[in-house]
Amino acid sequence: MTGNHRNTTITRRRAIAVTGGTVAAGGLAVTGYQSAFADETTDGTTTTATDTASASATSTSGGQCVLMSSVTEGPYYLDGALVRKNITEGKDGVPLTLRIVVQDTTESCGPVAGAAVEIWHCDAWGYYSGYTTANPGGSAPAESEDGSDANDQTYLRGYQIANANGVVKFETIIPGWYTPRTCHIHVKVHTGGEKEDGTYEGGKVNFTGQLFFDDEVAESIFELEPYSKHTGSYTTLDDDMVYDGGGASSGLLTLEPVHKKDPSKGYKGYITLGIDPDAENTGAGSGDGGGTPPSGEPPSGAPSDAPSDAPSPSASASS
Repeated sequence: MTGNHRNTTITRRRAIAVTGGTVAAGGLAVTGYQSAFADETTDGTTTTATDTASASATSTSGGQCVLMSSVTEGPYYLDGALVRKNITEGKDGVPLTLRIVVQDTTESCGPVAGAAVEIWHCDAWGYYSGYTTANPGGSAPAESEDGSDANDQTYLRGYQIANANGVVKFETIIPGWYTPRTCHIHVKVHTGGEKEDGTYEGGKVNFTGQLFFDDEVAESIFELEPYSKHTGSYTTLDDDMVYDGGGASSGLLTLEPVHKKDPSKGYKGYITLGIDPDAENTGAGSGDGGGTPPSGEPPSGAPSDAPSDAPSPSASASS
């Protein structure tokens, strides 16, 4: 498979700014999993796949509620993402239903109702909205060739507001890859603000992190269209300079295929984010977070994991 070779040229470096330890929480991790995957019925009630939850809940280590490791927000953050459940805007890829539970590690892992969870990630060929001329490394079609009518400033970005159980749900696609990073989704958790003009305003950022995908799942997906049109060497988890090998507490998603024999049908992804609602961590400028882009040194002033030919961020973007 041409798009799926282990990158042996990148030395693993751990650029993690760890922000905390653990607080015991008994069975709350499994309870959070059950809440996140509860399916609404037509009468508004919910049902829970208890057997699936018991088998698959590997959320924070050993059934404990863990304060998540914060990392850099990376070079592709943009302010003003929309509050919405479906962030695809027609971008093609393997469907991903992402359920996130936000827990308060300072209050016996209770849910953080009203938290605003923001995610953003690249498309199937490694392009981010707002930075669509940035070279994702390897050989990929131009972003404009995907045939979608997605807004090139807003696709694959969005907020959701946590319900009473601390749960948010997104409909998106599994990201592709860009050099020198593994497959990942960026995430921020905000509190204290409010929805205004279709986005989220005010408050503060309590957590900035990244969510990661098992290598075997990524490999099976990158063999499929449209991912397979992006060829070259991508970075596995072991060689990524942001993922530190800590499993769920470091952002590794629990993934369930919609159809076990057909990965193109999509996946359900789950994770619990343990945060301190009194803390503030924007992720801007924290940690190295990168490596050398495909063609050499990054543009002056750009974060070190930005691929080559990255455009200057707009005025609302964070470096």
